[in-house]
Amino acid sequence: MTLPLILCLVATVIPVFFGKIHVAPAWLSLQALALGWISMTRHSELSLHVLALGLEVLLVRAWLVPTLLRRALSGHSAARQDLMPSNLFAWGVAISLIILAFRFGDGARADVRALTLGVVAATVMIAFLILATNREPVAQLVGLLFMENALALFESLMPEPWPLPVHLAVSGVYILTVAVGSWLVRGHSPAPVAPSALKDMA
Repeated sequence: MTLPLILCLVATVIPVFFGKIHVAPAWLSLQALALGWISMTRHSELSLHVLALGLEVLLVRAWLVPTLLRRALSGHSAARQDLMPSNLFAWGVAISLIILAFRFGDGARADVRALTLGVVAATVMIAFLILATNREPVAQLVGLLFMENALALFESLMPEPWPLPVHLAVSGVYILTVAVGSWLVRGHSPAPVAPSALKDMA
């Protein structure tokens, strides 16, 4: 289970340092694929619950939510901005938080469990860093979705998966988050200026 955890961490860290906001849906899809991989491999035998969980991750987290977010970002003026400000101070804080997160995971005293706790803590801290450093509504929405994926990853540490109604409730909250966030993003998107108005301004 180490490889999907590393994939999930890469999909969380790289967009913060080098990614633009409009590429965030692709990284969220990659996070979801890693979550689905973890969910399907942590059980020795497949059951109806495990299959339903994998299907929920693929349909909701890997496809539906990134598609809704991509539509909300289409034509938005802030979509080409950095997800986090590109300066040495912000990068230094991000690296420090990631190191601190994995120090927190060392307390598990087991390789996979420690790595999982480290990835969860790093994702949550990076989400808070995005919320603190980027005031754009679209970036704030991406930070919240990162945090939701960290919650789903935390479930893999439990000896038994959550009951199916709990999974449905968490998926509903995830969809509601992106739906309300997309509506707010469209409301904050500046209206395009008509050519006649540009002539008048000139």
